[in-house]
Amino acid sequence: MAFRHGVYKQEVPTSLSSPVRTESGLPVIVGTAPIHLASDEESLKNVNKPKLIYDYNEAVSMFGFSRNWEKYTLCEFIYSQFALFATSPCVLINVLDPEKHKEVVAPADFPITNGEANLGQDVILAKGVTFEAGTTYTAGTDYSLGYDESGNAILSVIKGGRLAAASTVKVGFTRIKPDMVTSYDIIGGIDANTDAKTGFELVNSVFPKFRMIPGLLGSPKWSTKPEVAAVMRAKAENINGVFTAMSVVDIPSDSEGADRYSEAPEWKSRNNYTGIHEIVCWPKVKLGDDVFHLSTQLIGLMNKTDANNDDTPYVSPSNKSLQMDSCVTDDGSEVDLGLDTANYLNGQGIVTALNWTGGWRAWGNRTGAFPDNTDVKDKFIAVRRMFDWIGNEFVRTMWQNVDADMSLRLIRTVLNSYNIRLDGLAARGIILGGRIEFMSTENPATDLLDGIMRFHIYFSPAVPAEQIWGILEYDPGYLGQLFSTAA
Repeated sequence: MAFRHGVYKQEVPTSLSSPVRTESGLPVIVGTAPIHLASDEESLKNVNKPKLIYDYNEAVSMFGFSRNWEKYTLCEFIYSQFALFATSPCVLINVLDPEKHKEVVAPADFPITNGEANLGQDVILAKGVTFEAGTTYTAGTDYSLGYDESGNAILSVIKGGRLAAASTVKVGFTRIKPDMVTSYDIIGGIDANTDAKTGFELVNSVFPKFRMIPGLLGSPKWSTKPEVAAVMRAKAENINGVFTAMSVVDIPSDSEGADRYSEAPEWKSRNNYTGIHEIVCWPKVKLGDDVFHLSTQLIGLMNKTDANNDDTPYVSPSNKSLQMDSCVTDDGSEVDLGLDTANYLNGQGIVTALNWTGGWRAWGNRTGAFPDNTDVKDKFIAVRRMFDWIGNEFVRTMWQNVDADMSLRLIRTVLNSYNIRLDGLAARGIILGGRIEFMSTENPATDLLDGIMRFHIYFSPAVPAEQIWGILEYDPGYLGQLFSTAA
C-alpha cells in the first residue's frame, strides 16, 4: 500500500433496506436450514423451535445461509422475504436435526493447497474433526477450522505447527444430511412420551409464545408434496381451536407434476389442492440465477401489499409486482404464459405470474376451492383473508369478556365496541360496511342457560375488480360534426 498522509473516504455497498413491519399475514414457514453455518452459539439446538425473526441478519445468525435452496429450503424464504420484499416479521421453524440427520465420515486424505484443506459442504465443524490413528494435532496450534463464503469447511494449517510441511491431511468429520429429511419431518406431530411438538404441529405454539396470530403458512419445496399440503391446509383451518389462516402451496413443475400449464389443473384436482384456506401456485419464478417457488414470493408480496394498506389484507395480491424475470419449470425450462393461458389457470383456482403491462406480476384472485366452490367469501383470496382476519381479531378482542356475567351490560359492551370497530373499518375503506347483532333466534334459552352466547357479524369486504369492460359503440349522431366544422 502506498504511504498516505491526510483524510480519505471510502464507499461500501448499501445494506439491505429496513423491512416494513406487518402482522396481518404473519408467515409461519417450516423447512430446513444450514444451522451448522449460523453464528449463534445455540444454533445447533435450533431444531423444531419457532423463532420470531425481524430482519435478514437475525435470520442468518440463527439459521445460517446457503444458496443451495434445494437442500436448505428456509434460505429461499429468508432471501425473498428480507432481500426482495423487505417485510417482517416472520416465524421460521427448522426441522433439520444435526443429531438425527447426519453422517459420520471416517478420516480420508484431503490435499493441502496454499495452507488450506477444503473438506467440502455440509460439515458440522462445531462437532470437531478426527484424524487418522496415531496422529495428534491440536486446534489453535497446528490447525484452525472455518467456513468459506460458499459454505465449504476449511482446515487451515498454522505456521510452525505439525502440519506445516504436509501436502495432505487425513481427517474425518460429521456431515449434516438434508436429504435424510422427509415429508413427515415437515408434517411433524406430538411425541407421546414428552409432548414435544415438531414440524407444522408447532403452528399451535406461535400465538402462546409470541402473542401473534399466524396468517400465512408456507413450506418451499415441501408444499408440492400432497401429504404436506394436506396438513398445511388442516392447520390453517384450525389454529389453537379458534384462529384461521391461509396455506400457500405449489404444484410441482416437473414431469411427475405439471411441466406444462395444461397439466396443472388436473394435478391440482387429483391431489386435492382445493381448500378454501389454500392458495395454489404454479410454476416457479426466476430472478437472475435464483429460482423461487412462486408461493415464496407470493407470501412476500401479500405481506408487502398488506403493509401498504394499513396492515390489513383487504387488497388482492393479484396484478402486483413480483421480483422475477421469467417463469420456469423444475428443469429450468422457461414457461411463456399469455393472458389466455394465465386466465385459464386462474379459472381453475391457480395463481400464476404474468408479464403483461407493468412487468412481471402475480396473476390470480381465486383460492384453491375455485371453481367448485363459488361462495364469494371462499373463492376470492382477499375476501377469504378478510374473513379470517376479522374473525381472528374478534376472538382476540373479545377474549377479555369470557366468563363475565351474562347480562345486558355485557351484550351492550360487545355490540357497541365492535360496531364502532366495524364503522371505523368502513370509514377507512377496508370494508364496504358492517354491523354486529345479538339475535334471539340464534340464542335459544337452552344455550344461554349453558353459558353460550352468539353474536352475528355482518360485513362486506370489497371483491377485486377482476373484469373491467369498455363497451364501444359507433354513434352516427357525431357525423353532424362534419358539417359544423365545414361551416
